[in-house]
Amino acid sequence: MKILVTGSNGLLGQKLVELIARRADHELLATARGDNRLVVQGADFSYQSLDVTNGDEVESVIGGFRPDVVINTAGMTNVDECETNHIGCDALNVIAVEHLVRVCSAHQIFLLHLSTDFIFDGADGPYFEDAVPNPLSYYGHSKLKGEEAVLGASCPWAIARTVLVYGIAQNMSRSNIILWVKSSLEQGKTIKVVTDQWRTPTLAEDLAIGCLLIAEQRATGIFNISGPDMLTPYEMAIATADYFGLDKSLITEADSTTFTQAAVRPPKTGFVIDKARITLGYQPHSFNDGIAYLAKQLADIRTA
Repeated sequence: MKILVTGSNGLLGQKLVELIARRADHELLATARGDNRLVVQGADFSYQSLDVTNGDEVESVIGGFRPDVVINTAGMTNVDECETNHIGCDALNVIAVEHLVRVCSAHQIFLLHLSTDFIFDGADGPYFEDAVPNPLSYYGHSKLKGEEAVLGASCPWAIARTVLVYGIAQNMSRSNIILWVKSSLEQGKTIKVVTDQWRTPTLAEDLAIGCLLIAEQRATGIFNISGPDMLTPYEMAIATADYFGLDKSLITEADSTTFTQAAVRPPKTGFVIDKARITLGYQPHSFNDGIAYLAKQLADIRTA
Protein backbone atom coordinates (compact mmCIF):
# COMPACT_ATOMS: atom_id res chain seq x y z
CA MET A 1 0.00 0.00 0.00
CA LYS A 2 1.24 3.48 -0.86
CA ILE A 3 0.88 5.92 2.03
CA LEU A 4 1.55 9.67 2.14
CA VAL A 5 1.93 11.33 5.53
CA THR A 6 1.67 15.09 5.96
CA GLY A 7 3.31 16.86 8.88
CA SER A 8 6.00 14.18 9.11
CA ASN A 9 8.34 16.42 11.13
CA GLY A 10 5.84 16.64 14.00
CA LEU A 11 5.51 14.25 16.92
CA LEU A 12 2.79 12.03 15.44
CA GLY A 13 4.25 12.36 11.94
CA GLN A 14 7.60 11.06 13.15
CA LYS A 15 6.00 8.11 14.94
CA LEU A 16 4.02 7.21 11.82
CA VAL A 17 7.15 7.34 9.66
CA GLU A 18 9.05 5.15 12.13
CA LEU A 19 6.16 2.66 12.17
CA ILE A 20 5.31 2.53 8.47
CA ALA A 21 8.84 2.78 7.04
CA ARG A 22 9.82 -0.52 8.65
CA ARG A 23 6.93 -2.34 7.00
CA ALA A 24 7.92 -4.02 3.75
CA ASP A 25 4.30 -4.12 2.56
CA HIS A 26 3.99 -0.31 2.45
CA GLU A 27 5.61 2.39 0.33
CA LEU A 28 5.87 5.65 2.25
CA LEU A 29 6.22 9.27 1.19
CA ALA A 30 6.79 11.54 4.18
CA THR A 31 6.01 15.22 3.66
CA ALA A 32 6.33 18.38 5.71
CA ARG A 33 7.19 22.03 5.24
CA GLY A 34 10.93 22.50 4.82
CA ASP A 35 13.65 19.89 5.27
CA ASN A 36 13.25 16.40 6.71
CA ARG A 37 14.11 16.34 10.45
CA LEU A 38 13.79 12.60 10.93
CA VAL A 39 16.46 9.91 10.71
CA VAL A 40 15.17 6.34 10.95
CA GLN A 41 17.84 3.65 11.02
CA GLY A 42 17.13 0.65 8.79
CA ALA A 43 13.96 2.19 7.37
CA ASP A 44 12.98 2.81 3.77
CA PHE A 45 10.95 5.89 2.89
CA SER A 46 11.04 8.95 0.65
CA TYR A 47 10.70 12.57 1.72
CA GLN A 48 9.34 15.56 -0.15
CA SER A 49 8.75 19.09 1.06
CA LEU A 50 5.07 20.03 1.04
CA ASP A 51 3.27 23.15 2.22
CA VAL A 52 -0.27 21.87 2.71
CA THR A 53 -1.64 25.42 2.70
CA ASN A 54 -0.61 25.70 -0.97
CA GLY A 55 -3.25 24.03 -3.12
CA ASP A 56 -0.98 23.71 -6.16
CA GLU A 57 1.69 21.95 -4.13
CA VAL A 58 -0.88 19.58 -2.65
CA GLU A 59 -2.11 18.69 -6.13
CA SER A 60 1.42 18.27 -7.50
CA VAL A 61 2.79 16.10 -4.69
CA ILE A 62 -0.24 13.90 -4.15
CA GLY A 63 -1.03 13.70 -7.85
CA GLY A 64 2.56 12.73 -8.58
CA PHE A 65 2.82 10.02 -5.92
CA ARG A 66 -0.77 8.73 -6.24
CA PRO A 67 -0.99 7.18 -2.78
CA ASP A 68 -3.69 4.76 -1.70
CA VAL A 69 -3.95 6.60 1.62
CA VAL A 70 -3.18 10.12 2.84
CA ILE A 71 -2.76 10.55 6.60
CA ASN A 72 -3.02 14.22 7.51
CA THR A 73 -1.17 15.02 10.74
CA ALA A 74 -0.29 18.60 9.73
CA GLY A 75 -1.87 21.43 11.66
CA MET A 76 -1.44 24.24 14.14
CA THR A 77 -1.78 22.58 17.54
CA ASN A 78 -0.63 25.37 19.86
CA VAL A 79 -4.00 26.25 21.33
CA ASP A 80 -3.00 29.70 22.61
CA GLU A 81 -1.22 30.63 19.38
CA CYS A 82 -4.40 29.80 17.46
CA GLU A 83 -6.23 32.28 19.68
CA THR A 84 -3.87 35.09 18.65
CA ASN A 85 -3.10 34.04 15.05
CA HIS A 86 -6.43 33.30 13.38
CA ILE A 87 -5.04 33.56 9.85
CA GLY A 88 -2.28 31.03 10.46
CA CYS A 89 -4.62 28.74 12.36
CA ASP A 90 -7.23 28.75 9.59
CA ALA A 91 -4.58 28.20 6.92
CA LEU A 92 -3.32 24.98 8.53
CA ASN A 93 -6.42 23.63 10.23
CA VAL A 94 -9.10 24.52 7.67
CA ILE A 95 -7.80 25.63 4.25
CA ALA A 96 -5.13 22.91 4.09
CA VAL A 97 -7.76 20.28 4.88
CA GLU A 98 -9.97 21.64 2.12
CA HIS A 99 -7.05 21.27 -0.32
CA LEU A 100 -6.49 17.67 0.78
CA VAL A 101 -10.19 16.86 0.50
CA ARG A 102 -10.33 18.29 -3.00
CA VAL A 103 -7.29 16.41 -4.28
CA CYS A 104 -8.13 13.12 -2.54
CA SER A 105 -11.68 13.33 -3.88
CA ALA A 106 -10.41 13.93 -7.41
CA HIS A 107 -8.20 10.83 -7.27
CA GLN A 108 -10.41 8.72 -4.95
CA ILE A 109 -7.68 8.44 -2.31
CA PHE A 110 -8.55 7.33 1.23
CA LEU A 111 -8.09 10.36 3.52
CA LEU A 112 -7.42 9.97 7.23
CA HIS A 113 -7.57 13.28 9.09
CA LEU A 114 -6.45 13.92 12.68
CA SER A 115 -8.71 15.85 15.02
CA THR A 116 -9.01 16.66 18.70
CA ASP A 117 -11.05 16.52 21.91
CA PHE A 118 -11.04 20.34 21.88
CA ILE A 119 -14.02 20.33 19.50
CA PHE A 120 -16.05 19.63 22.67
CA ASP A 121 -16.90 21.96 25.55
CA GLY A 122 -15.90 19.48 28.26
CA ALA A 123 -19.31 19.43 29.95
CA ASP A 124 -20.04 15.73 29.34
CA GLY A 125 -16.74 13.90 28.92
CA PRO A 126 -15.63 11.27 28.25
CA TYR A 127 -17.12 11.43 24.74
CA PHE A 128 -18.32 8.86 22.23
CA GLU A 129 -17.81 9.40 18.50
CA ASP A 130 -21.40 10.62 17.98
CA ALA A 131 -21.28 13.34 20.65
CA VAL A 132 -22.30 16.83 19.54
CA PRO A 133 -19.32 19.22 19.21
CA ASN A 134 -19.31 22.62 20.92
CA PRO A 135 -15.79 24.10 20.87
CA LEU A 136 -14.73 26.77 23.35
CA SER A 137 -11.54 28.01 21.66
CA TYR A 138 -10.54 29.24 18.22
CA TYR A 139 -8.38 26.14 17.89
CA GLY A 140 -11.40 23.94 18.61
CA HIS A 141 -13.53 25.85 16.08
CA SER A 142 -10.83 25.50 13.42
CA LYS A 143 -10.51 21.75 13.98
CA LEU A 144 -14.27 21.37 13.78
CA LYS A 145 -14.28 23.22 10.45
CA GLY A 146 -11.58 20.84 9.26
CA GLU A 147 -13.75 17.90 10.25
CA GLU A 148 -16.70 19.40 8.39
CA ALA A 149 -14.58 19.63 5.24
CA VAL A 150 -13.73 15.93 5.54
CA LEU A 151 -17.37 15.00 6.18
CA GLY A 152 -18.20 16.58 2.82
CA ALA A 153 -15.52 14.65 0.90
CA SER A 154 -16.49 12.44 -2.03
CA CYS A 155 -13.51 10.12 -1.37
CA PRO A 156 -13.40 7.43 1.33
CA TRP A 157 -12.45 9.11 4.61
CA ALA A 158 -11.88 8.66 8.32
CA ILE A 159 -11.34 11.05 11.21
CA ALA A 160 -9.14 10.03 14.15
CA ARG A 161 -9.80 12.19 17.21
CA THR A 162 -7.20 12.17 19.96
CA VAL A 163 -6.36 13.70 23.34
CA LEU A 164 -3.22 15.19 24.96
CA VAL A 165 -0.59 13.33 22.94
CA TYR A 166 2.74 12.75 24.70
CA GLY A 167 6.01 11.29 23.45
CA ILE A 168 9.61 11.97 22.49
CA ALA A 169 10.51 13.11 18.98
CA GLN A 170 13.78 13.78 17.16
CA ASN A 171 15.09 17.33 16.73
CA MET A 172 12.22 18.91 18.63
CA SER A 173 12.27 21.12 21.71
CA ARG A 174 8.64 20.25 22.46
CA SER A 175 8.14 18.80 25.92
CA ASN A 176 5.24 16.92 27.52
CA ILE A 177 3.81 16.57 31.01
CA ILE A 178 5.98 13.56 31.88
CA LEU A 179 9.26 15.19 30.83
CA TRP A 180 8.26 18.52 32.40
CA VAL A 181 7.39 16.98 35.76
CA LYS A 182 10.49 14.77 35.77
CA SER A 183 12.83 17.64 34.90
CA SER A 184 11.24 20.08 37.35
CA LEU A 185 11.29 17.70 40.32
CA GLU A 186 14.85 16.60 39.58
CA GLN A 187 15.83 20.27 39.82
CA GLY A 188 13.94 20.65 43.11
CA LYS A 189 11.38 23.03 41.65
CA THR A 190 7.88 23.37 43.10
CA ILE A 191 5.25 23.00 40.38
CA LYS A 192 1.55 23.81 40.27
CA VAL A 193 -0.64 21.32 38.41
CA VAL A 194 -4.37 21.59 37.78
CA THR A 195 -6.90 19.28 39.41
CA ASP A 196 -10.05 20.52 37.64
CA GLN A 197 -9.37 19.26 34.11
CA TRP A 198 -9.67 15.65 32.96
CA ARG A 199 -8.17 14.00 29.88
CA THR A 200 -7.34 10.55 28.47
CA PRO A 201 -3.62 11.13 27.66
CA THR A 202 -2.35 9.36 24.55
CA LEU A 203 1.08 7.86 23.90
CA ALA A 204 2.21 9.04 20.45
CA GLU A 205 3.20 5.50 19.42
CA ASP A 206 -0.31 4.27 20.27
CA LEU A 207 -1.86 7.03 18.17
CA ALA A 208 0.38 6.08 15.24
CA ILE A 209 -0.68 2.44 15.53
CA GLY A 210 -4.34 3.49 15.66
CA CYS A 211 -3.91 5.56 12.50
CA LEU A 212 -2.21 2.70 10.67
CA LEU A 213 -4.97 0.29 11.72
CA ILE A 214 -7.54 2.66 10.21
CA ALA A 215 -5.50 3.04 7.02
CA GLU A 216 -4.83 -0.67 6.55
CA GLN A 217 -8.45 -1.61 7.16
CA ARG A 218 -9.81 1.32 5.13
CA ALA A 219 -12.09 1.85 8.10
CA THR A 220 -14.35 4.81 7.33
CA GLY A 221 -16.03 7.14 9.81
CA ILE A 222 -14.97 8.76 13.08
CA PHE A 223 -12.76 6.97 15.60
CA ASN A 224 -11.66 7.98 19.08
CA ILE A 225 -7.96 7.09 19.37
CA SER A 226 -6.64 7.94 22.83
CA GLY A 227 -5.26 6.42 25.99
CA PRO A 228 -7.56 4.38 28.26
CA ASP A 229 -7.17 6.30 31.54
CA MET A 230 -9.17 9.37 32.59
CA LEU A 231 -6.81 11.51 34.66
CA THR A 232 -6.25 15.07 35.81
CA PRO A 233 -2.88 16.66 35.08
CA TYR A 234 -2.25 16.54 38.83
CA GLU A 235 -2.77 12.76 38.83
CA MET A 236 -0.47 12.47 35.82
CA ALA A 237 2.20 14.43 37.69
CA ILE A 238 1.88 12.26 40.80
CA ALA A 239 2.13 9.09 38.68
CA THR A 240 5.27 10.46 37.03
CA ALA A 241 6.86 11.30 40.39
CA ASP A 242 6.00 7.85 41.72
CA TYR A 243 7.52 6.09 38.71
CA PHE A 244 10.83 7.96 38.88
CA GLY A 245 10.97 8.02 42.69
CA LEU A 246 10.86 11.82 42.89
CA ASP A 247 9.62 14.14 45.65
CA LYS A 248 5.82 14.44 45.33
CA SER A 249 5.70 17.16 47.98
CA LEU A 250 6.99 19.56 45.33
CA ILE A 251 3.73 19.09 43.38
CA THR A 252 0.99 21.46 44.51
CA GLU A 253 -2.66 21.38 43.51
CA ALA A 254 -4.12 24.27 41.53
CA ASP A 255 -7.26 25.01 39.59
CA SER A 256 -7.40 26.35 36.05
CA THR A 257 -8.10 29.92 37.22
CA THR A 258 -4.53 29.98 38.59
CA PHE A 259 -3.12 30.21 35.08
CA THR A 260 -3.55 32.97 32.51
CA GLN A 261 -4.00 31.43 29.08
CA ALA A 262 -5.30 32.97 25.86
CA ALA A 263 -7.58 30.03 25.03
CA VAL A 264 -10.30 28.50 27.18
CA ARG A 265 -9.71 24.82 27.92
CA PRO A 266 -12.63 22.39 28.20
CA PRO A 267 -12.80 21.03 31.77
CA LYS A 268 -13.53 17.35 31.15
CA THR A 269 -13.00 15.75 27.76
CA GLY A 270 -11.41 12.34 27.23
CA PHE A 271 -12.75 9.63 24.96
CA VAL A 272 -14.56 6.33 25.13
CA ILE A 273 -12.45 4.09 22.87
CA ASP A 274 -14.70 1.01 22.67
CA LYS A 275 -15.29 1.45 18.93
CA ALA A 276 -11.56 1.52 18.16
CA ARG A 277 -10.92 -1.48 20.41
CA ILE A 278 -13.69 -3.59 18.86
CA THR A 279 -13.57 -2.44 15.22
CA LEU A 280 -9.83 -1.93 14.76
CA GLY A 281 -8.24 -4.08 17.44
CA TYR A 282 -6.69 -0.98 19.02
CA GLN A 283 -5.00 -1.67 22.38
CA PRO A 284 -3.33 1.41 23.90
CA HIS A 285 -0.88 1.54 26.80
CA SER A 286 -2.08 2.59 30.23
CA PHE A 287 -0.65 5.91 31.40
CA ASN A 288 1.71 4.15 33.81
CA ASP A 289 2.93 1.89 31.00
CA GLY A 290 3.32 5.00 28.85
CA ILE A 291 5.62 6.53 31.46
CA ALA A 292 7.70 3.34 31.42
CA TYR A 293 7.80 3.47 27.61
CA LEU A 294 9.21 7.02 27.68
CA ALA A 295 11.63 6.11 30.46
CA LYS A 296 13.10 3.35 28.28
CA GLN A 297 13.41 5.77 25.34
CA LEU A 298 15.25 8.26 27.56
CA ALA A 299 17.61 5.51 28.72
CA ASP A 300 18.25 4.43 25.13
CA ILE A 301 19.03 8.03 24.15
CA ARG A 302 21.55 8.37 26.99
CA THR A 303 23.35 5.17 26.00
CA ALA A 304 23.31 5.80 22.24
